[in-house]
Amino acid sequence: MKAADSNRAGAAASVWRDADFRRLWAGQTASQFGAQATQIVLPLIAVVSLHAGPGQLGALRAVEQAPILLLSLLAGAWVDRRRARTVMVLADCGRALALGAIPAAYLLGVLGLPVLLVVALLVGVLSVFFDVAYQASLVRLVERDRLLQGNSALEGSRSAAQIGGPALGGALVSLFSGPVAVVTGALFFALSSVSIRRIRRRERLPAQGDGPVGVRRQIHEGLRFVAGNASLRAVGVASALFQFWFAALMTVYLLYLPRGLQLSSTAIGLALAAVGPGAVVGSLLAARLPGRFGYGKVLVSSAVVADGVMLCVPALHGSAALALPVLIGVNFLFGTFGQLVNVTMMAVRQAITPVRIQGRVVATINFAGMGLTPVGSLLGGFLAGHWGLRTSLWATAAALALSPLFMAFSPLARLGRHLPFVPPGLDGPGVLGDPASALTQ
Repeated sequence: MKAADSNRAGAAASVWRDADFRRLWAGQTASQFGAQATQIVLPLIAVVSLHAGPGQLGALRAVEQAPILLLSLLAGAWVDRRRARTVMVLADCGRALALGAIPAAYLLGVLGLPVLLVVALLVGVLSVFFDVAYQASLVRLVERDRLLQGNSALEGSRSAAQIGGPALGGALVSLFSGPVAVVTGALFFALSSVSIRRIRRRERLPAQGDGPVGVRRQIHEGLRFVAGNASLRAVGVASALFQFWFAALMTVYLLYLPRGLQLSSTAIGLALAAVGPGAVVGSLLAARLPGRFGYGKVLVSSAVVADGVMLCVPALHGSAALALPVLIGVNFLFGTFGQLVNVTMMAVRQAITPVRIQGRVVATINFAGMGLTPVGSLLGGFLAGHWGLRTSLWATAAALALSPLFMAFSPLARLGRHLPFVPPGLDGPGVLGDPASALTQ
């Protein structure tokens, strides 16, 4: 027994003995902190420093999210043909330079909404490529038997960034001016690029295929597979419904907190940071609840709680001192049950998708789920400008219920305690297309 425990402990520690993995982990952690801080700093600059209206804030968020719709599928196929490390380093350097333009414009006296829109667009484009490359990098860097531990470490740093990033961004905007606070995000991206650039191991690159024709074929293959599977279609539609209305809600939310509830930037950061520890709890619950109660029941019930708790936000009245603890509780519950939905749905997707097409299925579902978020952000700005903040919050929070309602009548609700699986014959070359897109070993 002691020998077995010793072997397990050695296996658990092995990934941290890999210097290249530590460099990837450090770079990814810095990048996540930069991204989380930037997501709160840019809107606060627009609202607090530039006094942006609802429509302008909606446009800013839409511009940053538009590359998800326009570039996700192309980025997935493009990154499969290149070194993930190089893509991540260039994306981080680009984001650092783009954010550096904000304090430069401030010093020159030309900082305005047009500058923020350009920076948001550049950051959004580079983030799409970084995120796709990051998801491919671990598989190319570590051995298959260490993927679980590697993913666990990377997810842990992402949760930590969700906790600390918004709080840090809000505090910096409160203590300093917004243009000065944005430098922090640029520094995080610069640190990430330095760490990832130091990775020495040579990547296992994908086969090159046949140029643009091969890229189009790969994109079509992912689209066709998702469209042809009822459960994957349901995942895509449920995600699209949630992301669309959540984007609208968040646009109103970021206006409501400082203007409706009179919260400071620091308080806003603390409230949003509560999602992080909730996500940690949700990840732990996801390891136990689906196997006990059934994947379908957990998916639908968790989505109902996560989306329903957001109805508490427009019901808040009174002082900021009373509102802040309630907001922290709401965001904690949203993070807990939202993460439970995310992890459970990810397990379902992975179980019913052949290994060799996993990346393209992820890109396709991300495209379907996140593609309409720019339109949702614009709608949120429109509603806030015409209906008022509180009424718009009621409407967008109530509309979140469309996602769990759809899931309740979809094949996802009928999933039992065991995941579906791909029959062995469906996971081989030639079944879904040209095997040349598979990774070379």
